[in-house]
Amino acid sequence: MRLRLFLPLLVLFPLAVACHGSSGDDAIGVDLIRNPNSASGYDASTAMPVLTFDGNMHDFGRLTSGEVISYSFHFRNTGNADLVISSCSASCGCTVADFPRNRIAPGDDGYIVVTFNSKGKSGQQYQEVNVFSNAQPSRTQLKITAQVNG
Repeated sequence: MRLRLFLPLLVLFPLAVACHGSSGDDAIGVDLIRNPNSASGYDASTAMPVLTFDGNMHDFGRLTSGEVISYSFHFRNTGNADLVISSCSASCGCTVADFPRNRIAPGDDGYIVVTFNSKGKSGQQYQEVNVFSNAQPSRTQLKITAQVNG
């Protein structure tokens, strides 16, 4: 009977301690609060890259199933710090993105090449590519569409 009363305390005690945190090494520092990706404490004078695309959507139009087609999304770093694109991820395995792996200085530009493989597809297609970088915001979305005929 005592074990039955003691067991809930064993479960709840670690949760209570975890919720209150500790006063040691786990404390949140000022550097985290001033991180431009946080909601508060943003200082507009902080040097930041800005990833600016000429356009974030492209329509391939009508395709025949099996066609592989690419489009180059042009971008520029309009910020005041080096831009680093860390990765690109597509909403489907039929779409891949190639991006520059080097730093892009303020004022410089480049391309993200999105390739769509229409094999096995039919009808209206809508795909998204998420571009992750050190810019603010850290995720930018590119979109492609196509009407695939079998």
